[in-house]
Amino acid sequence: MSDRPERSDRSAFRLFRPIATRWMDNDAYGHVNNVHYYSYFDSAVNGWLVESGLLAIAESPVIGLVVESGCSYFESVAFPDALEAGIAVAHLGRSSVRYRIGIFRQGALLAAAQGHFVHVYVDRITQRPVELPSETRKALSALT
Repeated sequence: MSDRPERSDRSAFRLFRPIATRWMDNDAYGHVNNVHYYSYFDSAVNGWLVESGLLAIAESPVIGLVVESGCSYFESVAFPDALEAGIAVAHLGRSSVRYRIGIFRQGALLAAAQGHFVHVYVDRITQRPVELPSETRKALSALT
């Protein structure tokens, strides 16, 4: 698999957020099912946006919609593991941002899984792409 990404370490990410695994995250094989990693990605980024005052989920006139995502897995994690999501910005466009996200066991050097997703910022009502709000661009720039 020549196009498989190299496993990232903590230095590849600019900020870390705690992620709590849940009993329901485990699948029949006794590890977190792959679908939950995408939820971890979304929760980590959107949690940071909300806590930073950049997103009011029910009110913001400009919102980010996920238009692309992907994940590579390197080792299993399972409930009750305490996890951390590392976040960095890989690309900042006029109306979009590509995030790099790593899922780490708490304190681990290497990512158990890593991936990306792309937010395209749109007008909430028209759903048409708009320029990133200046405060959002400034905060995202700090994560590059």
